[in-house]
Amino acid sequence: MEHYFVYMLRCADKSYYVGITSDLEKRINQHQEGWDPSAYTHARRPVHLVYSAAFHEVMDAIAWEKRIKRWTRKKKESLIKGAYEDLSALSRNAMQRRIRLIHQTTRSHLQKSVSW
Repeated sequence: MEHYFVYMLRCADKSYYVGITSDLEKRINQHQEGWDPSAYTHARRPVHLVYSAAFHEVMDAIAWEKRIKRWTRKKKESLIKGAYEDLSALSRNAMQRRIRLIHQTTRSHLQKSVSW
């Protein structure tokens, strides 16, 4: 049974790159060798593998990769450290910020449109 890997690299400029592959060792070597000059990691070598997760189903791996790519740097670093309780807290904080922003925007809009 084939495995699919979601991986995260820390680049030389301290940025993170998240990708998916069916051959993790080969893919890391490709990043290190700079095989694709147009790739994000090409100008940011060397890269270091800081996280990987294996999946049996490619669709599960794709979903996980997409989720991680949307995360903040803090959330990615919590995942790398294995600080899973922080992931939950960071998600709650982000949701609370979005709710406050929506509330403030709505209130501001209502005040402007219903000025008596």
